[in-house]
Amino acid sequence: MYQRILIPLENTAYDDAILHHVKKLARLCNSSLVVVHVADGWAARNIHQLELRESEEMRKDREYLEKRAADLVTEGFEVDAILAGGDPAQEISAAAEREKCDLIAMSTHGHKFLADLVYGSVAEGVRHRSTIPVLMVRGTAMPKPAEAKQQP
Repeated sequence: MYQRILIPLENTAYDDAILHHVKKLARLCNSSLVVVHVADGWAARNIHQLELRESEEMRKDREYLEKRAADLVTEGFEVDAILAGGDPAQEISAAAEREKCDLIAMSTHGHKFLADLVYGSVAEGVRHRSTIPVLMVRGTAMPKPAEAKQQP
């Protein structure tokens, strides 16, 4: 059914929610996975036009993305990892088409109407831009184990 699934990761606890669902679906469909993170800081948005070097933020994003991809490979999945820069909704939609994905599976935060108006919603932007089906899973903002240990 789904041969190649694109999974946008944002380097937050919300990533676990979508990966939990997608791993089951990917095993069922024998799908390959493409994990993508869109760095959207100033350097990431202007890296090509201004011929900038990768920022510290982008380096950390790349490390995170490669770690998540390696973990999925260890679990037996075929995985490609992409670090993109720019507008998240636009870059996710473009990556799905470029990588010939037939499903985009992403976590959502469940913002309320006012928060979506103020902050926008990447999930809504992807849904409106993409011609590829989009699976949205509502995540929970649970801290990662390392973050939980740091709290008093």
